[in-house]
Amino acid sequence: MTTTCAYSYVVLRYVHDTTTGEFINVGVALFASEARFAGALCRPTYGRLNKTFPGINPEHFKSLMHYIQAQFDRIGSELQEQLPFANVDTVLDLAKRVLPNDDSSLQWSPMGAGRSADPAATLEKLFDRMVMRYEERSSRERRVDEDVWRSFKRTLETRQLLRYFEPKTLVVADDELEFKHTWKNGVLHCLEPVSFDLASAETIRDKAHRWLGRIASVHGAGVEAFQMYFLVGAPQDEALTGAYENALSILKKMPVEPKIFGEQQADEFGQLLAAEVEQHLATAHY
Repeated sequence: MTTTCAYSYVVLRYVHDTTTGEFINVGVALFASEARFAGALCRPTYGRLNKTFPGINPEHFKSLMHYIQAQFDRIGSELQEQLPFANVDTVLDLAKRVLPNDDSSLQWSPMGAGRSADPAATLEKLFDRMVMRYEERSSRERRVDEDVWRSFKRTLETRQLLRYFEPKTLVVADDELEFKHTWKNGVLHCLEPVSFDLASAETIRDKAHRWLGRIASVHGAGVEAFQMYFLVGAPQDEALTGAYENALSILKKMPVEPKIFGEQQADEFGQLLAAEVEQHLATAHY
């Protein structure tokens, strides 16, 4: 029999006019205390929002979405490592910590609840149903790096691996390179999601070359040893498959031979990382 746990969720709304009450859903947050899970997914693009309510500041909107999702990521990591939070019974208690109720354009909806055997998967489904379902498929904006990260983040959450990762900046005399997800066991493991869902073969190759240049710029310049993991998303346009394969070939030219995983390999990647973490912990405790 599959074990399920109770969860609660809220939808994040962009309320353009508090007088008329018009709004668009832009995110979802979910909390499952028994499973020690808390997370949020926010809209990475603003196309539909801008079409409905012209005049949105895109950079400000994207920074807000990134902030809210990052805060829930932090809370989720703390929840896995520490005792359950005091005075936190529902997702709304967490949501108000991240974004208190005020008269701003971002508002939390009334709370919903249910039971789930996989809170991370349920969050994905709620996000698709509550936020993305009204996107016009023919005009949906291309997938960004954060969309690719979502595919891999789920398998890391399921295996409770995210708590081992932290941001790290590699600094050399004339350059620096920041990674949001790194883990160290003698060698620094750097995870980098990269979406190649771009408009043309040229832009796909250019993005691969930029990463080749970034890694070459910091390699062998006094920084600690590091291993690159590129978590890649393919273009939706099948006509660009050749350019995508060329991009992967370009990445392999790096002075640090990278490990490359496509989104369909997310579970394989999670298994590999789980084995490495388990081996490291066993050695550390020996």
